[in-house]
Amino acid sequence: RRFVLCCVRRVQSFSKSLSICTVLNSSRDWAMKYSTMTTSLCALGVLRASLAFSTAPSSSAASRSSTLMVAAVRSSAFSSSSALFSSKEEVDPGKVDGTDLRILKYPHPSLRAANAEVTAAELEDGTITKIAKEMLLVMYAAEGIGLAAPQVGINKQVMVYNESGDSKKWLDEVVLVNPKIVEFSEGRDVEMEGCLSFPDMNGDVERSKWIKVEALTTKGRKVKKKYKGWEARVFQHEYDHLEGKVYIDHLDEENLGQVKPTLDQLIEEFGEGGEL
Repeated sequence: RRFVLCCVRRVQSFSKSLSICTVLNSSRDWAMKYSTMTTSLCALGVLRASLAFSTAPSSSAASRSSTLMVAAVRSSAFSSSSALFSSKEEVDPGKVDGTDLRILKYPHPSLRAANAEVTAAELEDGTITKIAKEMLLVMYAAEGIGLAAPQVGINKQVMVYNESGDSKKWLDEVVLVNPKIVEFSEGRDVEMEGCLSFPDMNGDVERSKWIKVEALTTKGRKVKKKYKGWEARVFQHEYDHLEGKVYIDHLDEENLGQVKPTLDQLIEEFGEGGEL
C-alpha cells in the first residue's frame, strides 16, 4: 500500500508538471505534445496495474510482480506505437469505390508535368470540391496522410491531407487550392519520408521546420497560415508535387542508392514514355 501511495503521489506530481509544460510548450509541434501525453498514459497504466495487484491478497508476490511487469510492457508498447505518425503501411488501393481516380506511380509523366492554377470558375461550379472529396477517398484507401492532384492524373494546383491519417477525424482534413509558400524557416530537420507514388520506398528528407503559406479554400476564401513540425513537412511534401518535384529529388546518394533497384523496377514496368 505504501508503494501504491507513492505511485499516486508521483503521478499527481507528474500531472501538475505536465500541465505546466503544456502551457509553456504550447508553441511546439503536435508530435512533441503527443509523445508527452503517451508517456503520461504509460505511467497511468503502471499505476492501474499496481492498484489491481495491491487489492488482491490471494495473489502471490511473484504473480503480482508479473502482472505489473506485463502492464508496464503493454503501456510501453502503446507509447512507442502511438509516437509513430502512422501505424499502418501505405498500400495501393487500386480501384476505389466512389471515384475513378487512381494513384499514379513513378515515372508517370503527370508527376513531372506543370500544374495549372485553379480558376475562379472551377471553384464556383464545384469541380474542385468534387475532385478534393474523391482525392480524400483515394488517400484514405491507400492508408496515406496526403495526396496532390498530379498523383491522380489531374495537373491542377490542389492538395489534400489529414496529418492523422484517420478518416474518422474528418475535422483534421485540409484542402488547399493554389497554395504558395511565402516564407521558409532557416532551421531545418531531417525525417524519413515515403510517397504513395513510390511504393515500398522511403528515405531521409531535409525540410524547413516551419513555413508560412498562402492559399485558397474550395470556396475561394483566402487563407494565410504558419505550419510547424510534422504538418509543415506534410505540406512541403505535397507542395513539391505541385511544383513537379518528388521526394526522391531530395535524397542523398546513399539513400538514392538504396531505393534504386525499386526505382528501376518501376521504370521497367511503366515502359516507354516515363518522365524520370
